[in-house]
Amino acid sequence: MALSPGDLLRVGPFCPAHPSYRAARPFCKSPLQAAAASVDRVRTALRGVPEANARVGGSTAQDLDIARAQGHDRRVVIPLVLAVVLGVLIVLLRSLVAPLLLVASVVLSYFTALGGSWLIFNHLLGFPAVDVQVALMGFLFLVALGVDYNIFLVSRIREETARHGHRDGVLRGLAVTGGVISSAGLVLAATFGSLGALPLVLFIEMGLLVSLGVLLDTFLVRSVMVPALALDLGRLFWWPGRLAHRDAAVEPAVPAEPSIPSTR
Repeated sequence: MALSPGDLLRVGPFCPAHPSYRAARPFCKSPLQAAAASVDRVRTALRGVPEANARVGGSTAQDLDIARAQGHDRRVVIPLVLAVVLGVLIVLLRSLVAPLLLVASVVLSYFTALGGSWLIFNHLLGFPAVDVQVALMGFLFLVALGVDYNIFLVSRIREETARHGHRDGVLRGLAVTGGVISSAGLVLAATFGSLGALPLVLFIEMGLLVSLGVLLDTFLVRSVMVPALALDLGRLFWWPGRLAHRDAAVEPAVPAEPSIPSTR
């Protein structure tokens, strides 16, 4: 086909049914996949044309480029953020076990919120899919908020553990910070939930995802899961820090039962 500079060529989704065209079969499960496959085939063909200076555009090509860029960003940003957060927690808590467990709890909370929000989007709101930008942006929000709550709780537990022993320190730290964390979580969940009133699918999905994640993080992970792990692990929770070795000396001794003098 002869085209002049500046001409536009419109290409529709091409999904051949001929048995010999096996390369297209994996991409022909849906119209969106067929359209994406057509974009890739057109781009591949244009690379072989010398001095073509042609570009493939349109909504399908833009969506495909955004999805691939978001996939690359997730593979780079998520490990980098988790590594930075882990390093900060190790320096703050002077431990290795506790930061690893806290980072794992944040990741678990994020995936739980992502799965729960997808069920809401698909079965209650009728959205066909989750926007590609929601996964990364929601991760950044939930990790930042979850790490803040981790710092509030575990840093106070560490202070109380140094004075009262591990078990009493966990219970005292949870009692002191529980009300503050719960109140902050409710305020943040309500704030992000207000995005659901906007007439944009991206904002609705972002607001519901972050609200659900904050509620899970506040009332399940931070109030139940993290203290339970700290109590079950005992002094190992602070390994290899000093609290893992001096805790036995700090624990209050159990008072002996008073002896009753004999009257005989």
